[in-house]
Amino acid sequence: MLYLIVRALLIPLVRLIYRPVIEGRSNVPMRGPVILASNHLSFFDSIVIPLMAPRRVVFLTKAEYFQGRGLRGRLVRWFFTAIGSVPVQRGANRAAQASLDAALEVLTAGDAFGIYPEGTRSLDGRLYRGRTGVGWLALTARVPVVPVALKGTDRIQPVGNRLPRISRVTIRFGTPLHFGPEHGEATSAMDRRRATDEIVRAIGALSGQEYAASYNDPAKV
Repeated sequence: MLYLIVRALLIPLVRLIYRPVIEGRSNVPMRGPVILASNHLSFFDSIVIPLMAPRRVVFLTKAEYFQGRGLRGRLVRWFFTAIGSVPVQRGANRAAQASLDAALEVLTAGDAFGIYPEGTRSLDGRLYRGRTGVGWLALTARVPVVPVALKGTDRIQPVGNRLPRISRVTIRFGTPLHFGPEHGEATSAMDRRRATDEIVRAIGALSGQEYAASYNDPAKV
């Protein structure tokens, strides 16, 4: 119920202020488990996708977003709780696998799960090599993967800016990708890499971003 109230309140507001261009919403299955795999440019991405998608999308969200102080911290915590985001710790391999297991639970329940294959925000606008967690998830769950491309969210809240700016955004939902047994197994590193690369290529075809053949390391940008 809280989720429906949040959408009813925020969707008209977001449409009025940011005038989002939304393409391909019909590509997102309205029922059943599905993965939405998106590029990642801004904190705002995790707001615009759940609001503009035609169905509820669950993201794993950094635990830090649930631990903020002050009015802003409370608002951020309330929003992510309201839309059903799941807080996770980042870092060690064990934490990464726990995150994937939590994602698999979301899909097993028949829900839509959102993921950023790059792992973290791109600071220079390029599309970085995908982490193979998304490949593992696609090959394990055997559910459709909808590539998603966001444009303009980096102008709304550039890294380091506390307050959002007003700028038009575009969100494109691509044709679902399917990973059946012929695509290999999640236990194979090579199969996970191939599936991940196919997903990232589909995202890049929608976003038009320059591709960086390395992993995203913000410390080096």
